[in-house]
Amino acid sequence: MEEEVPMITMWGFSTENFQRDSDEITSLFGLFEKDLFAAITRKDDLIRKNVRVRFLGRTNNFPEKISQLFNKVEEMTKGSTKYSLNLLLAYGGRTEIVDAVNSAIKEGITEVDEKILSDHMYTAGLPDPELVIRTSGARRLSGLLPWQTVYSEIYFSEKLWPDFSREDFGDALRFYEKTQRKFGK
Repeated sequence: MEEEVPMITMWGFSTENFQRDSDEITSLFGLFEKDLFAAITRKDDLIRKNVRVRFLGRTNNFPEKISQLFNKVEEMTKGSTKYSLNLLLAYGGRTEIVDAVNSAIKEGITEVDEKILSDHMYTAGLPDPELVIRTSGARRLSGLLPWQTVYSEIYFSEKLWPDFSREDFGDALRFYEKTQRKFGK
C-alpha cells in the first residue's frame, strides 16, 4: 500500500526529556547528530522526493552543533513543496503555548485571540493535524500539540512505535477514512 500523505508531524524529543539521565541524553544527541549528517549527505534524496523538513520546538536548547545541523537541513529543503516532515524536538505543548504568548507580548500585543495565538505557535502557517496516531497503548496525548489537535481524530494503537508497521499505518488511515469530521458542529 502506497499512500500519499503530504504532511507528517512526529514528536522526537520533549522538553521533559532534558531531565533524563545525562548519559541517555548524550546518547540521544549523538543519534540526532548522526541522523542529521546522514540527511545532509543524502540531501539529493530529500530534494528529489520534494520533502521539506522543519524542526519545531525550543531547538536552541540543543547543543550548538546540532542546532546548526537543524538549520542546515531546513535551509536545504525549504524549497520543497510536495511533502512536509515536521519534527517536534525540545517540544512541550504547554511550553509552546507559553512561548506563543510571550512572543506576542514581545511584539507589543496586549490582547490575544485565536488567530494571534495561532500565528505565534511553532506551527504557524501549518494546517492543524487531521489525524493523530498514538502508539504504546497510552490513551492520552501527553502534551502533543494541544492547541492544534482540538479537532483532530485520534487513533490509538497498542503497539510500541518501533513495532508500528506499514500495515498498522494503513489501519489508522482506514479508521480516519471512516470518520465523519464535524469540527464541533
